[in-house]
Amino acid sequence: MDDCGSPVLRRLLEALPDAVEETHARLGDATARVGRSRIVEVLQLLRDDPELEFEMLTDLTAVDYLGEEPRFEVVYHLYSVAKNHRVRIKARVAEDAPEIESAVALWPSANWMEREVWDLYGIHFRNHPDLRRILLYEQFDGHPLRKDYPKEKRQPLVGPRN
Repeated sequence: MDDCGSPVLRRLLEALPDAVEETHARLGDATARVGRSRIVEVLQLLRDDPELEFEMLTDLTAVDYLGEEPRFEVVYHLYSVAKNHRVRIKARVAEDAPEIESAVALWPSANWMEREVWDLYGIHFRNHPDLRRILLYEQFDGHPLRKDYPKEKRQPLVGPRN
């Protein structure tokens, strides 16, 4: 692991060394990949530790690495207003069980971001309070940002609601 002098990554490695799979801080871009089963513990440490104080989840997204296993990566971008630093946390998620624990209990703003990832990638967030589509209609078949989603796929027609 290469923390390249990042105090955030050093603190994370000091507090939860067995949860961290890989780190890097190239050009000041502090990033850690952590175990999927430890994601809430890692995120809570980053939010609550007085040395870190990541009170803001600025983005939550996913990446599809079609052909690799685990196939998906859930990516969290955190910012500390108090400390003026950023970190990116990644967790890999398998294709046959695309799920990870929800971060809504830590940052309520994760609600819509997790719904967007569910809608577009099909990654399930356990213990999410209202996991349903946010951009596409309920009858939409599939998850269009997956790399194997057929771009010419026809979708069911949906009439107006009465």
